[in-house]
Amino acid sequence: MALVHEFESSGNWLFKRRTWPPVLLVAGGMLMMYLGNRQAILFDLRNEMIFFGVSLFGQLIRILTIGFTPKNTSGRNTVAGQIADELNVTGIYSLVRHPLYLGNFFVMLGPVLFVRSVWFAVVVCLVYWIYYERIMFAEEQYLRRKFGELYDKWSATVGAFIPFTGKFIPPKLSFSGRNVLRREYHSFFIMFLIFTLFDLSRNYFISEKIYLTPVWMYLFFSAAAVWVLVRILDKLTNWLEVEGR
Repeated sequence: MALVHEFESSGNWLFKRRTWPPVLLVAGGMLMMYLGNRQAILFDLRNEMIFFGVSLFGQLIRILTIGFTPKNTSGRNTVAGQIADELNVTGIYSLVRHPLYLGNFFVMLGPVLFVRSVWFAVVVCLVYWIYYERIMFAEEQYLRRKFGELYDKWSATVGAFIPFTGKFIPPKLSFSGRNVLRREYHSFFIMFLIFTLFDLSRNYFISEKIYLTPVWMYLFFSAAAVWVLVRILDKLTNWLEVEGR
């Protein structure tokens, strides 16, 4: 099989298994905290809020992406295949071709920093690069076939993952907070859950007692309450449905 076809095939295969990275991140992070220096992972409010802020920054990138994009674009790919009714070239897409994966990187980087291991951070970043590079390649092959010259012109001036200092083009649609809530409440809660699991594991490895540090406990239960509320709205009402999104 030619490399171009192998890359595309493996990218599609990895996309269908995109729930793996959070699971592997949690398992690897717990293992590193168990094997590593226990003094390095002692609770430090300032540093841990910085780590948490890194993840929130990634979530902000995702929010700014999803809030302005139309229906059947921007991460709407399914297990059955790719979906793209139109090519996103405005808003954040005028600066970077894969803003959702850029956001995912920072969301993931926060818990990685929580582990306080340089080697763990290096390995995770390399795995992330290889994993998502294949996915991005598969998506771009699909978009090139569908949009042809329009895609080639856009991709020639917009970076795939690292934003170019190019011209920002305002988004065509207004920001939709309801669309963000509907599409992001799961991933938002998972971000809090991962930090909570790391805090729980850290505390057990240090003291052999199962408990949550108060700040992480308050953050987790607040996020859980928001998740339950949005879940109810999503399943029992049409309030989160936005036409054209």
